[in-house]
This record gives sequence, C-alpha cells and structure tokens, in this order.
Amino acid sequence: MSKKDHLSGKALATGGVATLSGTTAFESNIVDVSACFALTAMLITGTITDAGTASGFTMKLQESDDTADANFTDVAAVDMVNETQTLTVTADDDDDKPIGMLGYLGTSRYVRAVVTGTTGTNATVAVTFVREGLSWEPPASVDTNIAAT
Repeated sequence: MSKKDHLSGKALATGGVATLSGTTAFESNIVDVSACFALTAMLITGTITDAGTASGFTMKLQESDDTADANFTDVAAVDMVNETQTLTVTADDDDDKPIGMLGYLGTSRYVRAVVTGTTGTNATVAVTFVREGLSWEPPASVDTNIAAT
C-alpha cells in the first residue's frame, strides 16, 4: 500500500442538518472555496418518514461571488465532476445512508447545497463539505461556517 498523506490538503465544513418538510428548501451553510482546488459535498440521510412522490428529494449545489442569498445560482454541469448536478432520494427505506457526493470545480468563491423535497417529503438530512487541494497546510480540522446575508 502506498504511504501518502491524503489528510493535510483537506478541510471539513459543516453544511448543516435539517428536517425536510414538503417543498420547503433547506439551504446549507456557505463554504468559501477561494483557497482550494475542489469541493466535495456529501449528502447523508437520517430518518426518512416519507421521501414524497416518485421524485423524492434532491440536492444540488449553488454558487456566488458574494454571500448575498439572492445572488446564488445553480452550478452549471460543466463546473461539476462528471457533470453530475443532483443527488436524488426516492425510497423511504434509505434511512441513515450516505447517499452520495457532488464535486464542484467552478470558479466562484462561495458554494452551498440546496436540498428540496416534494409535496409529501418528510426526512432528516445532513450535508458535509470537504475542501480539497488547499493552498495552505496544515488545515483546520473544521472550517468556518458562513450564513447567507
């Protein structure tokens, strides 16, 4: 096995934990990606009472050059790893699972996740970010969380 340090060039940031209720979107904390080369956003479920209709609930990433809530826009496919823009949960038995990851490669300074359900959605979700390829080392173990202004 190769002995390389894959820890020093990374830092975690908490996106937040939320209970989805219907179509009310959960907007995560904002992550400043100015000092890194890539960002990975991870979606983990808690209890899912109802994923909703066949479309369940989805997570996407949004970006902005400032922290003003109104300035965030959906990330284009070209700025996502493998052009994957969303993660989707449709099964009520997807409790307590790591659903997947979205990779951001864009150039905006700030990124957040948005998780949105359908009419009947009732589920607990958590979003965690990993900032990678940091331009400084060693990283803080947990990054500062930023709220939208």
